[in-house]
Amino acid sequence: MSKPLIWAHRGASGHAPENTLPAFQLAADMGADGVELDVQLTKDGVLVVCHDEKVDRTANAKGWIKDYTFEELRKMDFSYGNLAYEGVQIPTMEEVFDLLEPTGLTINIEMKTGIVMYPQLEEKIVELTNKKGWNDRAIYSSFNHYSVKKIKELNPEAKTGLLYADGPIDMPGYCQKVGADALHPALYNLQFPGFVQECHDKGIDINVWTVNEEAYMKMAEQWGVHAIITNYPDKARKLLG
Repeated sequence: MSKPLIWAHRGASGHAPENTLPAFQLAADMGADGVELDVQLTKDGVLVVCHDEKVDRTANAKGWIKDYTFEELRKMDFSYGNLAYEGVQIPTMEEVFDLLEPTGLTINIEMKTGIVMYPQLEEKIVELTNKKGWNDRAIYSSFNHYSVKKIKELNPEAKTGLLYADGPIDMPGYCQKVGADALHPALYNLQFPGFVQECHDKGIDINVWTVNEEAYMKMAEQWGVHAIITNYPDKARKLLG
């Protein structure tokens, strides 16, 4: 059985401020196979990388990303209280593509279209991914499965994954119906009867989140998942080889 790929969750977020260029660079330095990140749109239509729809938790400011221009967001400190990275800025998606271009890493692009519907986000990210030559190294995911479906309509060759949390029935069948390539379940979904085997039988990749403890990393490996998404790519690399 092949080893699971290691995707760094919001970069090496266990060590550096999440969803920042230093976190993504650190993930590459630690031997990750890919990074997972979140994209949103600024008031003036720039694709930026940030998990929350508001900046309150990760920056020294408050408010919705959609209500700020890119220039305004760049003036904020996104170090998330980590003094070693004080002053680090919110990155654009294009900057992340450029940073990771030489590394060979995959990028799992999560579209944050669940709370804010961000008109044209899908079109913009597909256009940028194509422009930067990343089509073969990107996978698109979202908790908003309409967004995932739209990606396939825009680019039938795109790799897509359906994010979900709490135990729906027959996700492999649903995945095929939607036309996605992978399921991105919360870790505890692996234990549901027959789930992993059915995914294997149907050729559906399992990319599981968020796997930070060694016991669960080994469990995910034994289940035969395609990738684990973790805040600690260094720990996963040391454990899984």
